[in-house]
Amino acid sequence: LRIILNFNMAEFDSDAQTLNRYVMASTKDHELVILMNAIATSCKLITSAVQRAGIAHLYGLAGEVNSTGDDQKKLDVLSNDMMINALVNSGVCAILVSEENEEPIIVPEGKKGKFCVAFDPLDGSSNIDCNVSVGTIFSVYEKREGSDGSAEDLLRSGADCICAGYVVYSSAVEMVFCFKNKPVHGFCLDPTIGEFVHTRKNMVFPANGGKTIFSCNEGNSVHWDQAIKDAVDEFKSGSKSYTARYVGSMVADIHRTILYGGIYIYPADHKSPKGKLRLLYEGIPMAMIIEQAGGIASTGLFNGKIQRVIDLVPEQIHDKCPIIMGGQRDVQVVYDQYKKQGAEVPELSAAAITHEE
Repeated sequence: LRIILNFNMAEFDSDAQTLNRYVMASTKDHELVILMNAIATSCKLITSAVQRAGIAHLYGLAGEVNSTGDDQKKLDVLSNDMMINALVNSGVCAILVSEENEEPIIVPEGKKGKFCVAFDPLDGSSNIDCNVSVGTIFSVYEKREGSDGSAEDLLRSGADCICAGYVVYSSAVEMVFCFKNKPVHGFCLDPTIGEFVHTRKNMVFPANGGKTIFSCNEGNSVHWDQAIKDAVDEFKSGSKSYTARYVGSMVADIHRTILYGGIYIYPADHKSPKGKLRLLYEGIPMAMIIEQAGGIASTGLFNGKIQRVIDLVPEQIHDKCPIIMGGQRDVQVVYDQYKKQGAEVPELSAAAITHEE
């Protein structure tokens, strides 16, 4: 029985589907419910810290660098601690990998479980001091049979990833995630009840390709290969008029790309031949979400060939990868330029999308 009442323009739902309820109904896996609850709890804490950053004097640098040499902000450190504490104490994790920690975090024996989680606790944190959208990204694996939990359990391709998601902290706080081979769903944090509530069902790219938007950091264009330069020139001056939109927070740019359509590009180049984004906790989870929303997640030309991001196997926990993600219409523009340069280009085919009630 569902009753929706309207009082003073506020809507109340007596049967709201919360995150925990959705995960239980979808998987019947109690440990996965606990894991997603721990991630949600840490993201609620991060929400509070982000919203109170100015008042609590959390802007600025912490005076340290992370695993890949980036300067850490105070909120980076705090968000990282929040996620680690929530996941370690959930009782269902074996090993954690964070962008902010050079080494993997091994969960103590008495608290170990079956899941291995890689995460970027605060993506786009260079924007935090000017109040621009930031986010959290995560990927979840199960440890190998017979393993006690080691980095090897995470050094696998996205084919073994069982869950991927991100949270965007902005005018609203939204968690978007999917389970392996399942549709993408979105949950909005309702601050009045402190719960993520199901608000976006079966998220997919617009059927006609959506808005003509390209998103990239053109400040790096001097280092790009010719195909990427030509593709961006095509977006800017071709027969279809494209609009440039680049936030600089991967979560915000990808979220917009899924909802509105378009393409997000962060390619390998002469300055960064392996790309700039981290494979385990940026590339693979976003690729899984993009593909299961009906989009394309490609590396572009990388290590001599064009590949799917989700097929890459990391050799180290902080390995990087290049990214070309978007709808089939727009990724095809990039592929056409690679073909003109003589590269072997695979046929594009968006993933089949499973629809649920």
